[in-house]
Amino acid sequence: MEERVLELHAVAMDEFGLRVAMVRDDQWDAPTPCADWTVRDLVGHLVTEQLWVPPLLAGETIDQVGDRFDGDPLGDDPVGRWTRASVAAQQAFAAPGALDREVHLSYGTVPARRYCMEMTSDLAVHAWDLARALGVDERVDPVLMAEVHDYLAPMLEGYSGELFAPPVPVPEDASPQERTLALTGRRP
Repeated sequence: MEERVLELHAVAMDEFGLRVAMVRDDQWDAPTPCADWTVRDLVGHLVTEQLWVPPLLAGETIDQVGDRFDGDPLGDDPVGRWTRASVAAQQAFAAPGALDREVHLSYGTVPARRYCMEMTSDLAVHAWDLARALGVDERVDPVLMAEVHDYLAPMLEGYSGELFAPPVPVPEDASPQERTLALTGRRP
């Protein structure tokens, strides 16, 4: 199981990172499917999430991390900042025993495996958001999207739209990507 979680996380990192590398200088202020977020905001959100991984996996609490990652996480080198933060996060998750730990998140203490799948899910969905904003290929690995759907579906049953927009209907023959995106309120 540990190997599978890390494999999915690596695929999600690659999917998002591929799109980050495609951002042209004139696209950082472009809108995304995420309400009120530009491409820069979206990438900044994911960079900040990756920055949190090493200290949280090391046992720090939200309070202990404090405002360490507040402010502009991208600076004048957004792609470089993404690369460094994503590599550090992947290394932290892959460290021996890391997925067997408990992680202190804003909503409680959870197994690190769950935290890794949360991060994987966020990366996968936001890879599509970024692709849509950039006007590039929106296809995200179908196995990844199927796994993300299966992870999110039980949690979002009866969901009222606090983290994502409310789910939207899709046809019964919808692809894993379409089902996952619809589950998170996106209209593929």
